[in-house]
Amino acid sequence: MFILRTVNPAVMRIGIDVGGTKIEIVGLDAGGGVALRRRVPTPAGSYAAIIETIRTLVGAAERDSSARASVGVGHPGVISAASGLVKNANSTVLIGKPFGRDLEAALERPVRLANDANCFALSESLDGAAAGARVVFGIIAGTGVGGGIVVEGMPLTGVNAIAGEWGHNPLPWPEPGELPGPPCYCGKHGCIETWLSGPALASDFARASARVLGVPEIEAASRAGDEEARAALARHAERFAKSLATVLNVLDPEVVVLGGGVSNLHGLCAAIARRLPRYVFSDVVTTRLTTALHGDSSGVLGAARLWPPEAAR
Repeated sequence: MFILRTVNPAVMRIGIDVGGTKIEIVGLDAGGGVALRRRVPTPAGSYAAIIETIRTLVGAAERDSSARASVGVGHPGVISAASGLVKNANSTVLIGKPFGRDLEAALERPVRLANDANCFALSESLDGAAAGARVVFGIIAGTGVGGGIVVEGMPLTGVNAIAGEWGHNPLPWPEPGELPGPPCYCGKHGCIETWLSGPALASDFARASARVLGVPEIEAASRAGDEEARAALARHAERFAKSLATVLNVLDPEVVVLGGGVSNLHGLCAAIARRLPRYVFSDVVTTRLTTALHGDSSGVLGAARLWPPEAAR
């Protein structure tokens, strides 16, 4: 069922967040408050089912609110300016598909699409953990690793639509045992994503310990005194600091906001912050590193805000 909190259902913006495991919808009322919210599992391996799921969610939301809404969608990867097709998505079922055109046909209206990390960074820069900051770098570290950049309240896309895609740079300053690195779906080895994502952390622990645990279990084992789990989390934080240092050396943001399932690791921000000065090219590191205020709903809130409030009038 939808969770409804309607203020003015006649004016509404809808946001959709398409993730690897769930699709979330929110509807914003005239004042920008959340009027409805729902999450459903992402259909596995079926592009057509993803389109149909979004169509069904939007239709149900509009029936419940008696309003026709604008729709913004955050998704993995980006739409190629050259082909109009999705590229660089860790949800590989989307790659090479005319996602924007198909959504507009299914929903019978214009749809604004953006990379999910850009939506996340936009939401956190407007009224989240980075509110008021001029330059914000947002990180989504979950099943994959992505980044989004917001400058003065506007997402930075870039001429090739890849601004912020730090997850597909190689791990900086690798140790001998880290070369060539795990294979990545992009066809290369040793991408940051293959070291910092949730599955990457679990795989690193399994390689070192010959034990199979998920990320929450690794954290629980570490708290219980398991040295192999502690070592895996320390390696992860060190790699995170190295990787983030390259962003600070280029972008020098005021705030870095960490989201995605990996951000739920207790003390991760502090562990990264302690290590950053070893790698950042500065005598002082004053960049604030924090977790998302809106949690894993930041992306969907940012997607709704791809349209201005007056768009739904």
